[in-house]
Amino acid sequence: MSVYGDAIHEHSRHPRNYGSLDAPDIRGEEFNPLCGDRVRIELNVDAHGVVSAARFQGDLCIIAKAAGSILTEMITGRTLADIESLTDAAMLEAMQAEIRPARVQCALLALMALRKGIADQK
Repeated sequence: MSVYGDAIHEHSRHPRNYGSLDAPDIRGEEFNPLCGDRVRIELNVDAHGVVSAARFQGDLCIIAKAAGSILTEMITGRTLADIESLTDAAMLEAMQAEIRPARVQCALLALMALRKGIADQK
């Protein structure tokens, strides 16, 4: 088992949905000045407000990369309204590991970028 837990280890070594979309409907970016992590989330959304595709990319630590991968899996197929109710606690729980307080911002960086992208789109 990885020091960060199996889910984080697996998603950081084999990230799902890593990359970019050709013409995203929503794009959000965030930067963590404490560690230098930078992430961009891109979404395609259908006419019913359902996320049909989600991608992320950036310069990311293990935790932030795993979080981007986990988050994109969580939101694909869900409505924007449903995604907007996604809490920090739910994201941390999805990581399936104890995240030290100093690393919580790494685990939430992709979610913060997603929130920014949705807010900018409105």
